[in-house]
Amino acid sequence: MSGEHRWRGPLLMVAGLLAVWQVLYWIVSDIALRSPLSTISYTYVLLGRASFWPHVYESATAFAAAIVIAVSLGLTIGLALGFGRLAGQVFEPMLVALYSVPKVTLYPILLLTFGLGISAKIAFGALHGFIPIALFTINAVRNVRPILIKTGRSLNYSTTDMVWRILIPAALPEIFSGIRIGLSLTLIGTLLGEMFASQRGLGHMLMNAIGLHNIDVIMSITFILIVFAAVVSSALLIIDRRLHRLA
Repeated sequence: MSGEHRWRGPLLMVAGLLAVWQVLYWIVSDIALRSPLSTISYTYVLLGRASFWPHVYESATAFAAAIVIAVSLGLTIGLALGFGRLAGQVFEPMLVALYSVPKVTLYPILLLTFGLGISAKIAFGALHGFIPIALFTINAVRNVRPILIKTGRSLNYSTTDMVWRILIPAALPEIFSGIRIGLSLTLIGTLLGEMFASQRGLGHMLMNAIGLHNIDVIMSITFILIVFAAVVSSALLIIDRRLHRLA
């Protein structure tokens, strides 16, 4: 596929979204929305403010720590429960039950445990992200061809060798799909943590702007977050598709 055809779909989608945004602005007017051009212009102004970047740094730090914890915890639990059939049958329903619980109800417990600092935001973000990664990893390990497991056992691989040489390479495409979903949920969890109990961060700025009905800030921060999420998700999706083609 040529470069022109490869980018035609995404460009048409972006153009369509901007057109829908503009139409909604004409319908709602300045009461609850800003036009795409106005939002982009204000975003440029916002990015030029020195006071804005400490909030970005706070959110980026919390999100980076949360995704590292979510991936590490999710992979560890997923590999253990996927490889250990009995443990998986016992604990997987617990993970599914925990995943179905609205995470907001657990936030007061996290605040009591970690306090009002950045630790609570990291924990809340990781809580959102590690469960889907674990569930995807469990299914990925279970779908590994039995002949590969038998081969590893016939070669007297230890559990560590079995994980690194057999399970992870064979299950990597599906595991990466879980990581891609977990990353998006971790970002949401981190921002929600900043909105409820934080003194800095983009979520904190967004919550203040909602309280003050500052539509310019609301639209600009939302626009920045959507662009960031779309770019990262698109990059991960490209990698995900390549891994599935190679599988």
